[in-house]
Amino acid sequence: MLTPEFHAYFMRLALREAAKAAEAGEVPTGCVIVRKPQTLDQPLAAVKVLARSHNQTELLKDATAHAEMIALTQASAALGDWRLTDTILYVTKEPCPMCAGAIVLARVPLVVWGLSDPKRGGHSVFSILNHPGLNHRPELLTGIEEAACQAVLQDFFRARREAPDLSQTPNS
Repeated sequence: MLTPEFHAYFMRLALREAAKAAEAGEVPTGCVIVRKPQTLDQPLAAVKVLARSHNQTELLKDATAHAEMIALTQASAALGDWRLTDTILYVTKEPCPMCAGAIVLARVPLVVWGLSDPKRGGHSVFSILNHPGLNHRPELLTGIEEAACQAVLQDFFRARREAPDLSQTPNS
């Protein structure tokens, strides 16, 4: 069994991606996909990172440009296969229904997230990740680096609420 420290390390990489999203004015969600270690004593530095991404919906003007979707595409390209059967996906916030569906289709065996989304989550609300009618149900590990994942989202939305609405500024 992989240690909590192992999972925290890769969640912190996902948090770095979330920070990039926040800097770009995107909802700060970050995702990292790694190849699952072959042995439990494999050093962190030897674990292959297949994908790193963050939300880019505003940049790309694409509703599907969520961190998980971009990371799934990157990991598939890195492995040369759409089946990501020997991977672990780390994401700072629980995947939405779209991303949860893509994770199931990609056959990711372990999904790790920091902050659950009880209002819109693909698992919490819709049970996509463990739906009995689907042919793949990943193992889930939640609450990893939860406080940091929550803080990045809260800080982002607090700053958005406090920012002056530039659309209301008269033209000069």
